Amino acid sequence: MGRGFWKAVGPGILFAGAAIGVSHLVQSTRAGALFGLWLLPVVLLAHAAKYPAMVFGPRYAAATGRSLIEAYREQGRHALGLFALIAIGTSFTILAAVTMVTAAVVRTSLGLEGVSVVAIAAGLLVLSALTVACGGFRWLDALLKVLMVLLLAATLVAAGSALPRMEWAAALIVPAGLGLAALPFVVGLVGWMPAPLDITVWHSLWTLDRAKQTGHTPTHQQCRADFDIGYALCAVTACSFLLLGAVLMHQRGVETPEGSAPFVAQLFDLYAEAIGAWVRPVIAVAASAVMLSTTLTVFDALPRTAQTLTSVAMGRERPAVRSRLYWGFTLLISFGAIAIIYTARHSLVPLVHLATTISFVGTPLLAAFNHRAMHSAAVPAAHRPGKAMRRASLACVWLWAGFAVLYVWQLVVGF
Repeated sequence: MGRGFWKAVGPGILFAGAAIGVSHLVQSTRAGALFGLWLLPVVLLAHAAKYPAMVFGPRYAAATGRSLIEAYREQGRHALGLFALIAIGTSFTILAAVTMVTAAVVRTSLGLEGVSVVAIAAGLLVLSALTVACGGFRWLDALLKVLMVLLLAATLVAAGSALPRMEWAAALIVPAGLGLAALPFVVGLVGWMPAPLDITVWHSLWTLDRAKQTGHTPTHQQCRADFDIGYALCAVTACSFLLLGAVLMHQRGVETPEGSAPFVAQLFDLYAEAIGAWVRPVIAVAASAVMLSTTLTVFDALPRTAQTLTSVAMGRERPAVRSRLYWGFTLLISFGAIAIIYTARHSLVPLVHLATTISFVGTPLLAAFNHRAMHSAAVPAAHRPGKAMRRASLACVWLWAGFAVLYVWQLVVGF
């Protein structure tokens, strides 16, 4: 690996930091708690089926020097408008969900039960704003690399400790709730597993920022290697948390509470009870690293995306205008997230389900837009995917389209 590769590494870590959050710590753990190992293939399928569309984000940016938002504009107003609708429909809830879960993790880890989750969430948003304002992309990139190392080490230690306790016969018994009644949960799990597909736009923006920071334009091989590192980290973490949920909750018949704070507290208690008191700080570090990294990256990505979307739509690319838009959207999205956290502080489940459903239904649209972008004339022939990747991408577009139609049909008329 040469110096060029290390200069390219960074956006993939930010991708993992943004992706590994509610979908992993909460949704994957719940999947294991409710259904044992039966949803493990679903988690792996979600990663495989989203891979082509997700890797196209950084590859398009590296090949063209432009973000996917500009690619959507070239495809027509309908593409840009549909992306904007999906982003608006999920942005506030995404930041509210990840910040609320992060606040619950921090409160439990530090023993701050007397402090409200809303107050801690507000403090986390202020801390995120200071981090971005003081260090920008450079601080975000460096901090996320540290958090990802802590996350991987702590998660693997916890999962490795739980694996010998797995009762394989019990884990493979078909749960009573595994059927059509579980479809809404599976849709929520897949919608944000490993992340909603609009993260590909964030990734293209981070790739451009990393190139500006280092002065190095990555090759498509370097881009893919950086992405694969982050994507593998997402898959390993998701499977680890599902395994922990299966061992510590499902096979012991433990019911999971709805609220984020009670769920996190219960999770920590179960780790300590089943594995030993020594694992509590380990899982606290893992959970804190998971959620802090997600909060930081989402806090930066959402206003950055909104700013770029507005600039591209209005044709204003001046740095001063971009900066004002960025901080204006930062304030708007942050206040909106705090309002959601305060009004739905006892349970964000309905809002999270709505956001994950929007992400799930929007997945085939964004996958198709990304496919068209990567195979457009704007991408040099040497940077375009080969036949195998092209076919895999088309297959995934149709797969997600079929699932989305099936789900909407079930919602409207049932089976």
